[in-house]
Amino acid sequence: MTIKNIALAGHAGTGKTTLMEALLYQGGCTERMGSVAAGTTVSDYKPEEIKRHSSVCTATGSIQLDGLKVNLLDTPGMFDFAGGMIQGISAADCVMITVSGKSGVRVGTKKAYRAAAGKPRMFVVTKLDDENANFYNVLTDLKSTFGPSVCPVVVPVIVDRKVDSYINLIEMKAYRYDADGKAQEIPMPTSEVSEKLSYRVDGLIQAFSEAIAETDETLFEKFFSGEEIELICCSTFTQKERVDGIHKGMRDGTITPVACASAQMMEGIDLLCKEMELLVPAADPAEEIPAENQAGELVTMHPAADEPVCVQVYQTLADPFVGKLSMMRVVSGTLKAGADLVNVTSGAAEKIGKLFFLCGKKQIETAAAETGDLVAATKLSAGTGDTLCDSTRVVRLPRAVFPAPCYGMAVRPAARGDEAKVAAAVQKLLEEDQTLSYVQNPATNEMILSGLGEQHLTAVVSKLKEDFGVEVVLSVPKIAYRETIRKKVKVQGKYKKQSGGHGQYGDVWIEFEPYPSDELVFEEKVFGGAVPRNFFPAVEKGLQESFTKGVLAGFPMVGVKAILVDGSYHPVDSSEMSFKTAASLAYKEGMKQAEPTLLEPMGSLEVSIPDDCTGDIMGDLNKRRGRVLGMNPGDEGMTVIQAEVPLREMADYALQLRQMTQGEGVFRITPALYQQLPSNLVAEVIASASE
Repeated sequence: MTIKNIALAGHAGTGKTTLMEALLYQGGCTERMGSVAAGTTVSDYKPEEIKRHSSVCTATGSIQLDGLKVNLLDTPGMFDFAGGMIQGISAADCVMITVSGKSGVRVGTKKAYRAAAGKPRMFVVTKLDDENANFYNVLTDLKSTFGPSVCPVVVPVIVDRKVDSYINLIEMKAYRYDADGKAQEIPMPTSEVSEKLSYRVDGLIQAFSEAIAETDETLFEKFFSGEEIELICCSTFTQKERVDGIHKGMRDGTITPVACASAQMMEGIDLLCKEMELLVPAADPAEEIPAENQAGELVTMHPAADEPVCVQVYQTLADPFVGKLSMMRVVSGTLKAGADLVNVTSGAAEKIGKLFFLCGKKQIETAAAETGDLVAATKLSAGTGDTLCDSTRVVRLPRAVFPAPCYGMAVRPAARGDEAKVAAAVQKLLEEDQTLSYVQNPATNEMILSGLGEQHLTAVVSKLKEDFGVEVVLSVPKIAYRETIRKKVKVQGKYKKQSGGHGQYGDVWIEFEPYPSDELVFEEKVFGGAVPRNFFPAVEKGLQESFTKGVLAGFPMVGVKAILVDGSYHPVDSSEMSFKTAASLAYKEGMKQAEPTLLEPMGSLEVSIPDDCTGDIMGDLNKRRGRVLGMNPGDEGMTVIQAEVPLREMADYALQLRQMTQGEGVFRITPALYQQLPSNLVAEVIASASE
């Protein structure tokens, strides 16, 4: 059986889930159309998705079309859940990018197009039943944004601002739909009718034929040497030539077909199924897939049934009842239940148990999965991106690249003593979501949960509560301030205690001075035995223990050198404890006199933004007390700005950048150095530290 995997991607709200629902219904997989608003769709079945009325993770379903199996992957469109889109696209042979007929090309359209680079792509203009939809404006928008590769294959005939019928340029046939979404073939529009329409159909056919001619020299000669075609219902090429031309164009990226549909009304869905059947290229057994052998050398493999089994995990689902569910694509060979494979990433043996095909949350058990198919298995130790192989040929496939977490919040359990439960639950979510991280900040001892945005973390908190019974509280992470001194001082620390009998006596003179070091630097320059050498370690220990807390707000000290220069002792009452205490007294007094100040952590920022947003971003960085270090041109009309920024001002930067760039901006920030906190902010920080 021929298998094709198609990912639905695009901007949020462009109708991916509704389109998937319509395709599943058209293909006979479901008995009725579900609704996003009612929470009854096949792919948006999780509580968080039903509550949000939008996809949070990639869901899988499949349909049968005349001996062809089409696996559909409904991916999230919201930027906070971009990891799901990457997972779906990594498993797909072709990416179908939905574009709203009302709003046209959006940032999510461009992101999906870029994420699908190297794979066949096609556009589907959706929501044509909306009274404000305009297919031909969207088509122009697509051409101006993505270039001459954009080629319409199914177009609507618009009469009185409404869709009257659809023309399939592959078949050169027109169809009109009744109220039940049933299609009836009608005559192609004549030239006279075409002239009255908002977009000339004969012009579309001409452009369509030119795009096909560009894919092959023979077709090029036939098109430009043939006689002029006068009838609108005719085309230079046969249907087979049109299909072959688009096949080749989609494979090499010179053609990006554009279809259209109204999924809600079931109009154009049958035509879209035909396009998936005719146009979307299937995996070629002769195709070469790059891989890496155990020696790290580049090798090639083929998606053929007679090759050793090789599968790759493209998605991991954490189900509190079923357990860990690994979604895999069979890259070569035939995967059978009970197979023994090698996990190339960990080197561990993996025993394949039961295999399932998924349709949303529905699991259909199967004994085997063929090359190219998508299948799920339970109780594997493998993680997302891992390659599992037959031991006779061990190779590693390239892993998908996920966006790094950029928005972090401190997390703590709502109930005391639940730290272990929270850690265990979050660990399961980390296996599912590669755009999530959970680490301890060593400077503040807070656990930091990081993701792609506010909605991402909100969804994680909701999943922890509903799926794992764990409640957590998020808060803005603490800033790891430091304290230091600005001048050199010499102070005495004297500890004397008499309580009858054996007393305590320790006396030291210590010089404190600024010094470029993160740790306390201790020296001794005592002459004449004023302080015996056996007490030097006690003095240093007293200073080291005091050094962990500054005198302004209790933050750790940095940049200090302490020199023991003088002191005195008592032959009976002096002890290590007394000199340790004397050193701590000297520290407290010395820090007060040495002009203590606060230091704030700075970060090295690299932000990539559209060229037309440069002024706004620069202004925003100035408001955040950032210092721009340089600007460089990036790819595809982007500018890359390097800057030095205070971390205390960057807590909401991910959200602000997304708002200012409509989601196109991306950034990376890494801790760099400490600088003196402006004096006008010192009192505020000290006050907040004492709360």
